[in-house]
Amino acid sequence: MNSFSDINSDVNFIDVSVQWLLENYETADGVSLPRSTLYNHYLRHCSDNKLDPVNAASFGKLIRSVFLGLRTRRLGTRGNSKYHYYGIRVKLTSSLMMLNEDGTSRHQPTSNSHTKRFKFVSNQKQESMYENNSHGNTNISSSNLSSQYHQYLGESNGAIPAFPEIIVNHDSSIPEDCTLEDIDTFRSIYREHCEAFLDAVLNFEFGTIESLWREFWRSQDNNNGDECEEEKYLSKTKLYHMCKCDEVQDFIKTVDYTFYQNLVEVLMPDVLRPIPSTLTQSIRNFAKGLESWLTAAMNDCPEEMMQIKLTAVSAFAQTLRRYTSLNHLAQAARAVLQNSSQINQMLADLNRVDFHNVQEQASWVCQCDYAVVQKLEADFKVTLQQQNSLEQWAVWLKSVVTQVLKPFEGKPSFSKAARQFLLKWSFYSSMVIRDLTLRSAASFGSFHLIRLLYDEYMFYLIEHQVAIATGTTPIAVMGDKNQAYQIINDYDMTSNGSVSSINEQKRIKIS
Repeated sequence: MNSFSDINSDVNFIDVSVQWLLENYETADGVSLPRSTLYNHYLRHCSDNKLDPVNAASFGKLIRSVFLGLRTRRLGTRGNSKYHYYGIRVKLTSSLMMLNEDGTSRHQPTSNSHTKRFKFVSNQKQESMYENNSHGNTNISSSNLSSQYHQYLGESNGAIPAFPEIIVNHDSSIPEDCTLEDIDTFRSIYREHCEAFLDAVLNFEFGTIESLWREFWRSQDNNNGDECEEEKYLSKTKLYHMCKCDEVQDFIKTVDYTFYQNLVEVLMPDVLRPIPSTLTQSIRNFAKGLESWLTAAMNDCPEEMMQIKLTAVSAFAQTLRRYTSLNHLAQAARAVLQNSSQINQMLADLNRVDFHNVQEQASWVCQCDYAVVQKLEADFKVTLQQQNSLEQWAVWLKSVVTQVLKPFEGKPSFSKAARQFLLKWSFYSSMVIRDLTLRSAASFGSFHLIRLLYDEYMFYLIEHQVAIATGTTPIAVMGDKNQAYQIINDYDMTSNGSVSSINEQKRIKIS
């Protein structure tokens, strides 16, 4: 056990370190400072004062406890990027202003033939306290993209989730060479990793995500010179050993589903709101690369952890692809719903549809209450006749979902009832489209577009309702393969081969 003198010594040491931090650093918006620089400054301070320094991970925790709200960013060109603390800088009155990156005095020769200086970029002005002559920390094209499209992003303040503690029990699978401090360090650096991920997304620097993953998972073909810095925090061997620990796996699963859901809401805060096609295409391209980037970065990782990460990332990528497609359909449909002549033609064609025959054919498969079907038909025609906006249609569709699923609220059968309703809705709408096709309706094209949009939006509403009912996130719902593919299985059990086109629609939605 530690003696009282040892405890007092530790407390005094922390007090001295905190005082040193407060004397030499200050918070500042729009400013970043390399993480390694702070640690090197600290090592120089300990050397000058004959103090025993704590390791890099413990120092990082100390920094965050003193300067609350610090975030981590990954800045620099590929292969030369570093983790930076965002929102902190050296005080202009501090003697640290005369130190180089490695903690040596500016008057002393460094290992690099070119003296390195750093650039701190402020939202208001540029303060050239240090300037790196070899490369800048900002990407001009990404910066322009960020300023142009930032208005379309959602709120990011709460995007980093509350990180749960990793509780290790006596019968835990934690490796023998890993300590509780290592577990805590893993939790800390994973938070920093997520913060850097978020900042890359906020600045539309999608291409840096691959480097972030390679950096965190210590990919063998990662030539980043900063890899040794990460070893100060947690060795690759211990990192991979911990990946086999059940508690760590559960931690990653919980954090990832919440974090990726928050990122979706940052990138697509309103799936119906008009956004530039260049932005949706940029998001789609980002989504397409995610799985391959992660697979390459985790090539040497334990299989269990790799599957957990890939499942969440696949759901994240799939959700981004679906939501951008939904947004594209919404903008195309908006033009139709704003055209009075097209609406009048649609209404005339819809009144010619034999809904009695549709109900007769669909009832055997769907077994829906005829009164409910009649009400939906009447409401649809009234809403169409009123020439409502897309947003008003969205409200009506949500009310339909709420009304149909209300009897199942709080019951274990809610998720199954929600899936069944989605299939029934799709089946009925396909029958109406078939009738319009056989009649060569003049507004067939408009109905087909509206049908695609409403089917997609219904899917969106259902997954959110299931998420609420199960106490999870929509991404977690889609990440649960049993839950997602049950939609197809349920349909195959209740339909025959004559509606293969609907099955194809379902496969498209799931894939």
